[in-house]
Amino acid sequence: MKPEIKKKQMSESMPLAIFLTLAGGFQDAYSYNCRGKVFANAQTGNIVLLGQNLAQGQWKTALHYLIPLAAFFLGVYITERVHCLFRENDKIHWRQIILLIESFLLIITGFLPQSLNISANALMSFACAMQVNSFRKFHGLPCATTMCIGNIRSATEMLCRYHITKDKTLRGKSAHYYFIILVFAIGATTGALVTAHLGSQAIWGSSLLLLAGFILMFIKEQPVLC
Repeated sequence: MKPEIKKKQMSESMPLAIFLTLAGGFQDAYSYNCRGKVFANAQTGNIVLLGQNLAQGQWKTALHYLIPLAAFFLGVYITERVHCLFRENDKIHWRQIILLIESFLLIITGFLPQSLNISANALMSFACAMQVNSFRKFHGLPCATTMCIGNIRSATEMLCRYHITKDKTLRGKSAHYYFIILVFAIGATTGALVTAHLGSQAIWGSSLLLLAGFILMFIKEQPVLC
């Protein structure tokens, strides 16, 4: 029986995961340090802060957290529309279109003054939602590039299962997740440092990382034996 041949998608490759995860960590540090202590990527935190401000009757402050949430929902919806419209396109992968849109939105964000932080956070949340919804798996493993909680859970689960079963495949999967978590931390550290020096324009660093991912995806998919 001949082995099955499948294409290895560049959209699920480790190099692309590194670029996108660096960008994800960068954006979170930037939004918190430069745009009013809002997490553009971590919507759970925004929901908590929204509820807290509503409970305290601080309606104007609550709006700072409601708008990024709404932008995130819209970003997921638009991503699905792009997927449906361009999934059969042979010239460019639909996920590359997503990266271009993300990069463009972050470039605009860098031009917005501090007086428009709500708009800046909305743009970043929209971009984050597109990335979350488009890039869900790397090396065959479900993996997030804009947040860590799911990756931490998966990494630790795999590590525990390895200790129980001694299956080295599980150890490799656990290491994969922990590596992505490390990359996210490096991205966040870089984002904080660059933001301290460049201010609002620092987000362009994240845009460059996404553009690098866009270019990387032009590399042809490689066939692998299964």
